[in-house]
Amino acid sequence: MGAEQRFGEFVVVRRHGEEGAGAAGAVAELVLDRPKAMNAVSTDMARSIGAACDALAADRDVRVVVVTSSHERAFCVGADLKERNSFTDLDLVRQRPVARAAYTGVLELPMPTIAAVHGFALGGGFELALSCDLIVADATAVVGLPEVSVGVIPGGGGTQLLPRRIGAARAAELIFSARRVEAAEAGELGLVDQVVAAGQDRTEALALAARIAANSPVGLRAAKKALRLGHGLDLRAGLEVEDAAWRSVAFSGDRAEGVAAFNEKRRPQWPGE
Repeated sequence: MGAEQRFGEFVVVRRHGEEGAGAAGAVAELVLDRPKAMNAVSTDMARSIGAACDALAADRDVRVVVVTSSHERAFCVGADLKERNSFTDLDLVRQRPVARAAYTGVLELPMPTIAAVHGFALGGGFELALSCDLIVADATAVVGLPEVSVGVIPGGGGTQLLPRRIGAARAAELIFSARRVEAAEAGELGLVDQVVAAGQDRTEALALAARIAANSPVGLRAAKKALRLGHGLDLRAGLEVEDAAWRSVAFSGDRAEGVAAFNEKRRPQWPGE
C-alpha cells in the first residue's frame, strides 16, 4: 500500500510513521471523506470502508489504524437516511450485508485502532468509533445512538459494543432515550477515552498511534487478540486465551529483538515476525 490510496469515492488511507525501528508507514489513517453529506454512510461508502479494512488487515507493515474525518463539523452522522428513504424492502435486505461488513471490517482489524472524533458522531458514525479500541474526542464532539427515534435499532454493533464499554444499564438508558451526549459527559461516562481541545482530536490520536506503533507489531496484534477473545469469559477461560496469545509471541523474532534491545540499551528494530 502506498503513502496514500483511495478506496472508491469516499474513503482515503494515508500512511504515517517516522523512519527507524521499521516504523515508516506503521500508522495508517483511514479517512472518512464524504464531506458534502457529513460522512453519512451510503452503500458505496460502506463498501469502500470494507475494502479499505480488508487491505489494512492484510498489510503486515501497519501497526496502528486511526479513523478520522475530512469534515470540519462531523466525524460521521450515521447511515445515509436519504438513500434509505428510496429503498424498497428488498433493497434494504440486499444492502444489509454491505453495511454490516463496514462495521465488522473496522471491528476485526487485527492491529490496535483509534477513532479521532469531532463534531457529530451519531448512530452508525458512533458505532464506527465504538468498533475501534480507543476513542479520542475533541471538545466539540457529540455522540449518541438515536436509532430508536427513527424506528430501528443500532445495527452496526451498538447494542453489543456500548454495554461492553460502559455497562448494561447506562447503555440501555442511552439507547432507549436516543439522547445525544456532549464531549464532557461522554468522557465522564466512558463513552470516549480522552477528551482534548477543540480541533486537536486528529493530532492527538495520531500522536497516540505513533507511541503505540513504537512497540512490537507482533506483540500488539497478540495483545489485541487476547483482549478481544478473553472479554466476557470467566477468569480461567480468559487466562487460557492469554496463554495461547503468549505462546504465539514467545518464540518470535520480535521477542528476541525486544529482549536484546533492552539489554543493549538501544531502540528495537522490530522484524515484525
